Amino acid sequence: MKQATFNLIVRTRGQGLIDCTARVNGWLNEQSVKTGLLTVFCTHTSASLLIQENAAPEVRSDLMAFFERAVPEDPALYDHNDEGPDDMPAHIRSALTQVSISVPVKDGRLALGTWQAIYLFEHRRTSHERALVLHLLGE
Repeated sequence: MKQATFNLIVRTRGQGLIDCTARVNGWLNEQSVKTGLLTVFCTHTSASLLIQENAAPEVRSDLMAFFERAVPEDPALYDHNDEGPDDMPAHIRSALTQVSISVPVKDGRLALGTWQAIYLFEHRRTSHERALVLHLLGE
């Protein structure tokens, strides 16, 4: 059984969904693992991970609009605002999604569905450098 880890750095440009699938696949291809499990872990509390549709851009914009309605950036609603009015909403949005995902590896490839991709979901308005830890276990 082989194990491998890698820190994938993703630079964001503010709020949005960043498709990380190609970069994750690139690293996976270098590992020579045919069958296994890949875990992707986001090391931040104001960004998260999603597996979501990669074909229709409206899915991403609808998700953004939903989270803006569900968790508004209204300073009157929160006590925590150390880094500005988007600080606590970013933490709540991260808590409502996930910071870790696992994807099976089959025949050396991520076993994602036809229209699925791995996204980093940036919840802050300003650009950030985000670290994703990839952990592969397989043979």
